[in-house]
Amino acid sequence: MDSVALEPSLFTVKAVFILDNDGNRLVSKYYDTELYSSMKEQRNFEKKVFNKTYKADHEIAFLEGLTIVYKSSIDLFFYVVGSAQENELMLMAVLNCLFESLSQILRKNVEKRCLLDNMDGVFLVVDEIIDGGVIMESDPQQVIQKVNYRMDEGALSEQSVAQVLQSAKDQIKWSLLK
Repeated sequence: MDSVALEPSLFTVKAVFILDNDGNRLVSKYYDTELYSSMKEQRNFEKKVFNKTYKADHEIAFLEGLTIVYKSSIDLFFYVVGSAQENELMLMAVLNCLFESLSQILRKNVEKRCLLDNMDGVFLVVDEIIDGGVIMESDPQQVIQKVNYRMDEGALSEQSVAQVLQSAKDQIKWSLLK
């Protein structure tokens, strides 16, 4: 028995992806570079996972030596992938945090069109929850706070640019009028 394989690790999440109800990828992040390193391998894996889960009413699946927790909503399927020996409850905490955070960002309208319209927020949420496969946050309220702060920062910088341009225009106008 290889004891190294059973060593606990912070790198809990191997991948996260969101598929539509036809099994097409909308969002995906793979954190394990050795796991499905090519786009083709990733898409094949996602198709297999989708085919195994889209009609099932369970929340967990095992495929190709991986533990997969999932949830569906309207026309979306959310997946969090971990190793075979990973704690399902940890993966489920990530999945629930992802779903609840997106539900708040999308104003409870968790469906494909709304998700596609808010992709920047979706990626911010994923990045706040998981960093390089390490679970950073599992409380949706904390994620929303951080994401809103980041989004506000973006809005402030756009506003600041507009203010700087207006100020420059005013200075040019006054220097021409002198």
